Amino acid sequence: MRLRILTFLILLVVVNIGAGYLWAPAWILLFLTGFLLLTAVFDSIQKEHTVLRNFPLIGRVRWTIEGLRPYIQQYLIEDNTSGKPISRMMRSIVYQRAKEDRETVPFGTQMDTYRDGYEWIGHSLSAMGLEEMEKDPRVVIGGPDCKQPYSASILNISAMSFGSLSKNAILALNRGAKKGNFYHNTGEGGISPYHLSGEGDLVWQIGTGYFGCRAENGTFSAEKFKEKATLPNVKMIEIKLSQGAKPGHGGILPANKNTPEIARIRGVEPYTQVDSPARHSAFTTPLELLHFIQQLRELSEGKPVGIKLALGRKSEFIAICKAMHQSGIKPDFITIDGGEGGTGAAPLEYTNSIGFPLREALAFVEDCLVGFDLRNDIKIIASGKIITAFHIVKNLSLGADICNSARGMMLALGCIHSLSCNTNQCPSGVATQDPLLAQGLNVEDKYERVYQFHRRTMHALMDILSSTGHPSVEQLNRTHIFRRVDQANVKRYDELFPLIHKGSLLSDNVPKSYAIHVKEASAESFMPVSHLAEVEEETKAVTKHGEH
Repeated sequence: MRLRILTFLILLVVVNIGAGYLWAPAWILLFLTGFLLLTAVFDSIQKEHTVLRNFPLIGRVRWTIEGLRPYIQQYLIEDNTSGKPISRMMRSIVYQRAKEDRETVPFGTQMDTYRDGYEWIGHSLSAMGLEEMEKDPRVVIGGPDCKQPYSASILNISAMSFGSLSKNAILALNRGAKKGNFYHNTGEGGISPYHLSGEGDLVWQIGTGYFGCRAENGTFSAEKFKEKATLPNVKMIEIKLSQGAKPGHGGILPANKNTPEIARIRGVEPYTQVDSPARHSAFTTPLELLHFIQQLRELSEGKPVGIKLALGRKSEFIAICKAMHQSGIKPDFITIDGGEGGTGAAPLEYTNSIGFPLREALAFVEDCLVGFDLRNDIKIIASGKIITAFHIVKNLSLGADICNSARGMMLALGCIHSLSCNTNQCPSGVATQDPLLAQGLNVEDKYERVYQFHRRTMHALMDILSSTGHPSVEQLNRTHIFRRVDQANVKRYDELFPLIHKGSLLSDNVPKSYAIHVKEASAESFMPVSHLAEVEEETKAVTKHGEH
């Protein structure tokens, strides 16, 4: 095949040379065919790509089609309900609400209501009028040790750092949060000037790199933390233990991306590689974590302090609950990030196969807090692929008090789902540090869209709630959501995720499904007790062998 292609191109060149003496425009064709011939010769002698070597020039068609495939798939082939990770239907509702377009649906649902996994909420014959509902429901976050409780919206902006997002994206998100009176989580990249200039409420996220409160050796700096934590814009502090997109995985800020501006914000040396460890250096056990929470609460002058985690080992979260009960120190809130959570870049295995999905994690955390009689003082925040009002309703029914959305807010900014977040070539200027691409995002226009998406989604939430006959989001529970488990069974959430009794995990009669996890959990270690016992036995055996 290689010889046939080269022979054909050589003949074509010869023909064009002859034709050039009779017809002048043929010299243009000669130039083109000569270029194709040189490309084919190069392809046939290179040794990196077998397909190109065997099929010179023609093999490049495969690369071209592969590069166009995602766009052909999204724009020409994909239907309204099957797109991944966000379907066209979900993207469209965000765009419609953000732009204040018509958001009604003609001719009935496009969802298959008889497929396994289909979910819905039960309405009531005692439905209420929308005018009877709260216009802006709020949840107060702050336990008994909190001196500056915060009144939060039901829907807020989830953690996205400056560096992952462009400065214009951060500016638009923050100004939208200010206008809509909801909060903006900074992400672990620190508080940038763009988070502050819009004067929106901030949740400052502290990750393992301690960006913004980092000592020269990479550990936590109390002095730098206090300086920023007491800013009036900062309403809450969130300690990030893990995230759903890549739980248990550290991060790397490459030297070429560590610009002077980002270095100044994060408190690191510019143009150096900065590693974010997989775990914190400020604490190593559940008890130490709680003392760190207490320290941050004092340094921030009593602002709410919480933790964010993707659920991994169940015993580890129970260990934190045991530490709370033992020390008397509690976080003011816990953010649960589902395994379906997204990020700009993550290893495939982490994105697909590590960490509990949000629904199971949320139910488990809620039940643990109830079982240890801690729920009244701690608010739960759900985060993970939350786009519509029904997504919010499902998570509130499972036990969340409020919700965070990242991808919904990105779509409101104009994200077109090009799946290029990890390339720095985001065409909509959202997830890029390329100044030419970022400047295309008009802050004046986009912050209004963020505000409108929030406003109209909250309106839809209260509209759904009015149909259930409940005037308040606090009355939602697991009895309201139904799921088609298979073609013969429909179950309510309270059947799928049975509730446990208050304080039951403190008694001697622990529910059977929790018994092994409670037994493994220790306030002295995140690792299961059984694992520690094995390590101790191995250590003793090695020591004994060494003595002999």
